[in-house]
Amino acid sequence: MDRASQALAEGVPEGVRRSYRTLADHSGASHSTLQHREAGRRSIEGKAQSQLYLWPSEAKAVIEFCIHMSDLGQPIQMKHMPVLAFRVTRHRPVESRPTKPPGKNWPKAFEKRNPKLKARREKAIDWNRHKKNTDEKMTR
Repeated sequence: MDRASQALAEGVPEGVRRSYRTLADHSGASHSTLQHREAGRRSIEGKAQSQLYLWPSEAKAVIEFCIHMSDLGQPIQMKHMPVLAFRVTRHRPVESRPTKPPGKNWPKAFEKRNPKLKARREKAIDWNRHKKNTDEKMTR
């Protein structure tokens, strides 16, 4: 709970007139923030939490799956991450399921929120050169 919400819940000491200005003086929160909370506006953290595409347990499953696949030598491509996230949400109740996959910037934001994940560019294998190097190694 943020400071403004706590101040509204606690109120002011007895004998002190209740106003946003006095609440602000006693709590250290801004009087305009107190007014916004009283009107029903959420905190920045609360709004950000409600806008996350994946629930925390789903995000944890996606992270573990990506790490596991990377350990097996088959890292997940960034372009497949939205589809993976969309599939993970299929176990939710019908009312809370998203109707479409996350946006195009979601994978990069997901990577930034989860420091365990690290996107990197992989060079394509030149099969002709790879075959030549393999043949050379086999003949020696």
